[in-house]
This record gives sequence, structure tokens and C-alpha cells, in this order.
Amino acid sequence: MQPINEYEVWFVTGSQELYGKQTLKQVADHSQRIVSGLQDSHHIPAKMVYKPTLTSADMILKLCREANSNENCIGLITWMHTFSPAKMWIAGLKELQKPFVHLHTQYNRDIPWSDIDMDFMNLNQAAHGGREFGHICTRLGKPRKVLVGHWLDDAVQAELDTWVRVAYAWSDSQHGKIARFGDNMRDVAVTEGDKVEAQIRFGYSVSGYGMGDLVRVVDQVSPADIDRLLTDYHDIYTITADLEPGGSVYGNLREAARIELGLRYFLEEGAFTAFTTTFENLHGLRQLPGLAVQRLMADGYGFGAEGDWKTAALVRTIKCMSQDLPGGSSFMEDYTYHLDPEGMLVLGAHMLEICPSIAENQPEIQVHPLAIGGKEDPARLVFQAATGAALNASLIDLGDRFRLIVNEVDVVDPPEPMPNLPVAQVLWNPQPDLQTAAQAWILAGGAHHTCFSQSITTKFLADLCDIAGIEMLVIDAQTDIRTFKRELLVNKRAYD
Repeated sequence: MQPINEYEVWFVTGSQELYGKQTLKQVADHSQRIVSGLQDSHHIPAKMVYKPTLTSADMILKLCREANSNENCIGLITWMHTFSPAKMWIAGLKELQKPFVHLHTQYNRDIPWSDIDMDFMNLNQAAHGGREFGHICTRLGKPRKVLVGHWLDDAVQAELDTWVRVAYAWSDSQHGKIARFGDNMRDVAVTEGDKVEAQIRFGYSVSGYGMGDLVRVVDQVSPADIDRLLTDYHDIYTITADLEPGGSVYGNLREAARIELGLRYFLEEGAFTAFTTTFENLHGLRQLPGLAVQRLMADGYGFGAEGDWKTAALVRTIKCMSQDLPGGSSFMEDYTYHLDPEGMLVLGAHMLEICPSIAENQPEIQVHPLAIGGKEDPARLVFQAATGAALNASLIDLGDRFRLIVNEVDVVDPPEPMPNLPVAQVLWNPQPDLQTAAQAWILAGGAHHTCFSQSITTKFLADLCDIAGIEMLVIDAQTDIRTFKRELLVNKRAYD
């Protein structure tokens, strides 16, 4: 994953020649000061790039085409300092393919009550210039984020930070490549989907590979490389005695390391950003990849089990959004319930593949039998997730459209230890409560696989859905079933 600070967001100011050179010089000066201020902000992670004031249709069209062709440009911030007649924007906006945010702000925060005159009024016209720009964006059906407030306000800059991160993730998705080792788990519905439509909508490609393609690479891993990786394991994780040289399952750990090295090489050579596996297709591998998957996710790869390429892509996208943010994100599954009426909870886990970025303490490598897949006992990282606010997100294909479903949750400590559960685990309380959340999730058609994240909020995913032009449903503290059913009905009619 490339660092987000290597990418650019272009700051674009709209005006017109009507105001004369002196006014346009002030407009340019204000724009440059805003760019400098945003670049110095601790909120904005990408490079802010000032672009000369746009005052004609030709200039706007040229800039939009340049943005489309510039791989480092992940999006635009548009600001109408003065009035910018919207017909000038039609040709450029029709061709613009990069996401943009309409920053509805002005250079000064306050009205200079005792000094204000018509010169000030003529220069600072964002209040109505932004409305003209907004009208043509709506007329053209251009998806965008509209952000209102003074550009120096922390809340505004935090919103910009969210949008910039989403734009970066969207850019990554446009070139994303997902490798599927084996097919989907047999007879499962929700992990299927239209891969061509997904590429049209989200940009990433999904390609299948036989296990022999991967096994061939895994078999070429050298013992010396395995030894070096085992040293890393010892430096990073807690290692049980049976995994030391001469221990009863030391060979299992070496095999897990071999699989990780081969899988990592395969993904790097093919420039893949995400991948899937399935326990029903392991021909040639001695164990189901567990430790390898966990560590690759921690490095930013997306992952989906049982061939779930949609969740793999979503995990990658959220990993991009949350680069350098506290918390973590992981492939996840709602595994089992605690249905005590005094406090219903969900235990999230999977057979092996939970990312250690969400771990509360140092993970421990363990080897245990896996009663599925018919292979040798696999290695995995075992840990408990940190407590606090989080969310689960599921991307599903309804046949005629994609839908993203988000449930906000609160991670809690288990009321009792679980010493016999040899997998990474998360215990959470869904908002508003388990009964409402599960009912809404099921009515919406949500999958059993999700991306679990403690590093982003629902706002990130709302911006993503706006850019992608897909439906979003949120299950949070305000959700009630009657209103949620009405939203499902309205959305169905809106998308038909």
C-alpha cells in the first residue's frame, strides 16, 4: 500500500473575468493561503496542490482532463470564491472522472461589521457563488460531498480528512486486483456476485487461480527464508513451547511460514491488493492458510474467506481509508450469540483469519486442530480485540444494484474467560440492541461476512457510497424496525 502522503488533492477555485485583474489577484492570494493552511493542518494526510483560478469554460475543461489523466491526483476540492457562472462548468464536469468535494467556505470567517463595503461584498461571494455551482452539479447528476463551514475550523478540516482518505481508497480501488484461490464455498449465495458489474462500479478486477498456481510458488520457498521469518515471529509474537525447535508442532509452524512466504510472493509479483481462499479447495497445501492471512491483512491486504471477493475488496478499501489511524480493521464473521435478556452480545471470530491490527495485547501463535478442510493442524494468531466503538460493514449484490450495510457496535470485554477457544475473537453489543440490529441486518440481506473496523466511522463509508453511487443502509442507536422497513421500501422504488 502506497503512503497516502504521496498523492495529491487539487484545490480548484472558480471565478470569472468580470471582476478584473485586481480582484482575481486577491482571489488567487486567498486560495493559496487556504491551500497552505490546509497543508499545514494535522488533519489533511495528502498533498494539497494549488491550481490557478478558473475563469473560463476552456480552462475548466482542460483542468478536468488533466485531473483525469494524473495518477497522483486522487480528487479535487472546489471552491467558488466569487460568482462563477455555472454554464462554464458543464463541459468540464461532464468529463471529470475524479471525485470532488464542494467546499462551501469563504476566506474570512467573520463579517467585518464596521468596515464592510461593496468592495468586500463583491470579492467575497461564496454565499451565492456556491449555490450556482451546486445547481449545475445537481443538474448534471454529479455525485460530490458538500462541506459547509470556515476552512480553519477543526470540524471542517476533520471532514476533509475523512473525504481525502475515502478519495485515496477510491483511487486504490480503481487499480485494485483481487486473486481468488479456488472458488466460492459451494452452495453459498451471499458470497457470489457479478464481478463484471463490480469492476464497472468500483474499478477493481477479480481473477481466479488454481491452487496449483499458488502451490508451485509455495514449494519453491527456501529453508533459509523460512528460518528468517521464524525469527520475526519470535520477535513479534508470544510463542508457545510446542512451537520451538523440537516441539511437537514446530513443523506445523514452519509450514505456516512457508505458506506465508509463497502467498506473499504471489501477491507481490501479481500486484494484487486483496485475495480470497476457501477451505474446500486446498489441494497441494498442507494446511489452511491462517497465520499467513492474518499477517498479510495486517500489512494492508484485503481478505475474504470462502471465496468472498466482495468482502476482500471492502477490507482493502477500509485499510486504505484508515492508513495511520488508531485502531484496526479485519475480515470478520458474526459467529455465535449470547442471548441473555439482561445483555445480548455477539461473538465475532472466524476459523483462523482475523487481523491482529485489532488485538488488544500481543497475539500468541498457537497450533490446534481444525475440524474442517481435512488438512494438518494450522497455525494462527490468538488474541482478544480491544474494547470501544467499532462498526461492521457488508457489501452485497442484490442483482440489480450493490448495497452497503453498516452496523455500529460497541466492543466489550467477555464476562468470563474463554480459555478453550483457540481463535482470535471480538465480543460486541450491536446498536441499538442485538434483537433490532440482527432483524434489520437480515431484512436488508446483509452477509455473514463483514469488515470489522475500529479505525473508521460511518461517515467514511457514507462518503464512499456517494462516490460509488451505491445504496447505503445504517443500523445505529436510532434504528427502529418500522422506520427501517420503510427505508428499504423507499430505496427499492428509488433504484427500480
